[in-house]
Amino acid sequence: METNNELPNAAEQEPTLARVALGSRLRAVRHQTGLSRLEVQTLSCGEFQANTLSSYERGERTITVPRLQRLATLYKVPVHQLLPPADVSGLRLDEDRGLGSDSSDPTALGRTRKVTIDLTKPMSEVGPEGEVLRRFLSMVQVQRQDFNGRMITIRAGDVLVIACNFGIPPDALVRRLHDLGLLVQSRPDIL
Repeated sequence: METNNELPNAAEQEPTLARVALGSRLRAVRHQTGLSRLEVQTLSCGEFQANTLSSYERGERTITVPRLQRLATLYKVPVHQLLPPADVSGLRLDEDRGLGSDSSDPTALGRTRKVTIDLTKPMSEVGPEGEVLRRFLSMVQVQRQDFNGRMITIRAGDVLVIACNFGIPPDALVRRLHDLGLLVQSRPDIL
C-alpha cells in the first residue's frame, strides 16, 4: 500500500526553528511576488494546495527539495532566495528556554528569550524595515488586545520571524534594536 508523503507525521507537527525560518522566507517571497496562496494553487495547477502552502509557511510541514525547486521556479527566483540564513538551521524553537539556552543575554545567538520594545520611539530609525516592524508589532497588539501604547514584549519566536523577514540573525536584530534605543531594559545587566 502506497502512503501519501504529503501527510505530516508526528515529528513534523512540532515546528522547529529551521522550519519556521524557512516558512517565513517562503511567505516573504510569495508576498514579494504579489501572489496569494490561492493564486499559487491555480498557477501550479493544484500542485501546491493553498492549505499545504500555508502549513509550509507556518513551519508546520517540511517541504522537500524537489518541491522547493518547483516553488522557486513558480516564483521566478533562485532556490537560494527561498532559504533562511544558515545560522538558524538545526536549532530548535523552545519558547520556555529561548532559542537554545537560558542565558539572560538576549543578544547572544541562540539565547534570545523575549524582548520588550519601546513603542514611543519612532520606528523610522530602524530604516526601511521600520514600517514592517511597526505593522508586525501592531498585529501582535491586536491579537493580544494590548493597547497600552508604550511598550510591547515579543517572544523568541516573534524575534526570529522579524529577523528572518529582515534577512538577519536574531542576535543582530536585537543588537540593532538596542543600538537604536528601541529596547526597554527591565534589568541593567540584560545587555
